[in-house]
Amino acid sequence: MTKPKSPGACDTMQVLRGEIDDLDRKLISLLALRAGYIDRAIEIKAQTGLPARIPDRVEDVVTKVRLAAEGEGLDPDLAEGLWRDLIEWSIAREARQIGGD
Repeated sequence: MTKPKSPGACDTMQVLRGEIDDLDRKLISLLALRAGYIDRAIEIKAQTGLPARIPDRVEDVVTKVRLAAEGEGLDPDLAEGLWRDLIEWSIAREARQIGGD
């Protein structure tokens, strides 16, 4: 796997778009891996009687994401919005399998 070029090292739109496309593929791969962890959470929650939605955990994840975004120079509001959508999708997926919300 090659190291991505820095944005400043992209001297044409073709190179820049290629880098974005590569990052998009990597992000999809990571999101698929995360979904696999959600599938495992479904199994564990079903075995232990935990609900799909655990509000304290949701807020803990969002706090960590905001801090990580700030550390990377990314708008924390953008990161929070994306993660809240991702979390809600995950909770809905869990709820369909184990019931409740």
